[in-house]
Amino acid sequence: MGYRGKLREQQLARELRGRSWTLQEIANELGVAKSSVSLWVRDVEFTPRARNGKVAQRRAPNRLQRRKAKEIEELLQAGQRRIGQLSEREFLVAGVALYAGEGAKTDGAVKFANSDAQLVGFFCAWLRHFFDIDESRVRLYLYLHEELDLAAAMRFWSDITAVPLTQFGKAYRAAADPSIRRTKHVHGCATVAYSCSRTHRAIMGLIAGVVDRHAWGRYVVAGC
Repeated sequence: MGYRGKLREQQLARELRGRSWTLQEIANELGVAKSSVSLWVRDVEFTPRARNGKVAQRRAPNRLQRRKAKEIEELLQAGQRRIGQLSEREFLVAGVALYAGEGAKTDGAVKFANSDAQLVGFFCAWLRHFFDIDESRVRLYLYLHEELDLAAAMRFWSDITAVPLTQFGKAYRAAADPSIRRTKHVHGCATVAYSCSRTHRAIMGLIAGVVDRHAWGRYVVAGC
C-alpha cells in the first residue's frame, strides 16, 4: 500500500527531473523530502533551464555541490540502516509520535492530515495494525487546488490508504492565489478520518505515555 505509493512518487520524480525540474521543485510538488528526491533521481540526466524558459547548457556541479550531495546521500542511507526493521513496540511508538505531531486532539474522532503519501500510508497501516477498525467508518477527504485533477488524486490516495472511493467525502477545491508563486502538491493533502471516540481516547492515552517524563527522563542531560 504505502510502498506502491512510494514507487509512484519515485517514477514521477524521475519524469520531472528529466524535464529539467530542480530537486526542490520536485520535492515541493510531491510533498517529500529533498533528500529523498536526490536519491531517487541521482542517475537521471539533468539539464538546467535558463531564465528565458529554454533549456540551458548543462554545467557540472561544483565541488561544494558534489560534497553536499554526497553527504546527503550518505546520511540518508546511514539513517535507514540505523533504524532498520521496526519491532512491534517501535512501530507502535513511532505511530504515536506521528499522531502526536499531526493528528487531531479534539475528543470524538481520529483524524490525520498530511500531503506526504508515505506518512499517510504509514499512519493507515499503524491504525489498522494496533486497533480494531470498522473499515466502513473510515473516511478520506482531499484538499486540492482547482486546476489539479481530482479524479487522479482520488485514485492515488485510495491506492495509498486502501480506502474505497465510495468512502471519500466532498473534496475542498482551493482557488489558486496568483500573487503566490508556489509549486502545488500534485495530489493535494489527504485527511484520514475515523469516527470512534474509544479509539481516539486510546491513542491519546498512548501519547500521554510517550510524553510522560517517566518514559524519557533518563535521556535528559544533567543541567537541562
